Amino acid sequence: MVRRDIWLRTFTLVAIESGIIVLAVLLSLYWRYPEKYEDLLWGEGQQGFTKLLLTAGVCQLTFYLFDLYDLEIIHSLRELCRKILQALAASCFILAIIFYVIPTIQIGHIDTEDPTGAIGGVPSRTIVITLFLMIGWRVLSHWVLSHPGFGERVLIVGTDTSAVELAKAIMGNRNFGYRIVGFVSEDPSQVGKSLINPSVIGVVGQLNEIVNRERVDRVVVALSDRRGHLPVDQLLKLRLQGRAVIEEGTSLYERIMGKISVEMLRPSWIIFSGGSKRSRFWSVMHRLFNFVLAVIGIVVSFPIWVLTAIAIKLESPGPAFYKQERVGKNGNPFTIIKFRSMRLDAEKNGPVWAAKNDDRTTYVGRFIRKVRIDELPQLINVLRGEMSFVGPRPERPVFVEQLTELIPFYSQRHLVEPGLTGWAQVKYDYGASVEDALQKLQYDLYYIKNASLFFDIWIMLQTAKIVLFGRGR
Repeated sequence: MVRRDIWLRTFTLVAIESGIIVLAVLLSLYWRYPEKYEDLLWGEGQQGFTKLLLTAGVCQLTFYLFDLYDLEIIHSLRELCRKILQALAASCFILAIIFYVIPTIQIGHIDTEDPTGAIGGVPSRTIVITLFLMIGWRVLSHWVLSHPGFGERVLIVGTDTSAVELAKAIMGNRNFGYRIVGFVSEDPSQVGKSLINPSVIGVVGQLNEIVNRERVDRVVVALSDRRGHLPVDQLLKLRLQGRAVIEEGTSLYERIMGKISVEMLRPSWIIFSGGSKRSRFWSVMHRLFNFVLAVIGIVVSFPIWVLTAIAIKLESPGPAFYKQERVGKNGNPFTIIKFRSMRLDAEKNGPVWAAKNDDRTTYVGRFIRKVRIDELPQLINVLRGEMSFVGPRPERPVFVEQLTELIPFYSQRHLVEPGLTGWAQVKYDYGASVEDALQKLQYDLYYIKNASLFFDIWIMLQTAKIVLFGRGR
């Protein structure tokens, strides 16, 4: 399972907030109609439970669309309040349309004395109550997760760059509930030195003593060079006595950041870390999933293909489709198909990186790139088995050759089929440089290690949200 603690935390959040929304509706209904409260909910033909689920479902759909269940991007109370207000306003708009079209599913619709009261009273009260309850709940949960007295107490073994990067990841994602008590070093002269705050609180030889004194729950080993430096005896003693969880720094970093740090990575970790096994059943189901979805996608989007091709031909001379060689699974080349978004002379001076606001794009090209319509013909590549819906984005051979020389483990991204979208595209903004390629590789490696049908569906839902709101490139 991918990022188990994230799924568990998100599921818990959704479950609790479903209860909050339902409670807000019930309180609003009682506030507006105290005399007929039970009749309006459970009276004959009312189907109160179904109506409550509908309201909660619509609200939580908008919460998802406004990133309120992405625990990594809410950084302030002001941002939280703004997003909750926006989501609730969108919920009211959607519910108002639903109630107008199907008035019988509205709670309180049979009130004959005040036929509009339920529309004007219950929803407005629900918004106010939900707003206060939701903000109060989120502030409380954030305070609990951020409070130094709660969560797991973490001790980091190591003081080099990888240890500091891990500490920054933990401190930047306090919602995971980890609290750093300090670092331990081999060098006694470093004791008391502040690397980023917290500081070095002891040496490796005092590991057992420090674990007892600081009530450490998790010892994380973050050493770039372990040969002759790993305190095997002390870690083994801690592990066998069950006094603390012992974990690799790369594993914890992966779980928190949703990517694999190339700087921390060693070949042995990839070999022995587990995951990445592809059973025959998984491969068949994955291929069937992609094939069926591609057929449906082509049929449903065909009118868009026709309109896009006409628009491209009207704006600039040349073909509507653009074909280019890319590197696929196991390094095998294939021809990718896209709608042309650039001028015909875009590469008259040779291959160059595509930029976010590339001046070589046409007016139609800018639009179809923004909403990802230019990617639609790649459904043909999916049908052929050359691509998948989800996977690392395929790159051109000339750039693959350059990046393989510059970036460690870059060739590993070709272990799976390239995709129309991917974990890197969801988590990292559009980029076209060696540094961007390095950042995306870390997400691609994470996807390859944790690939599953469920993870693919999650990435596709995230991609749909990005396209819907016009984010990304």
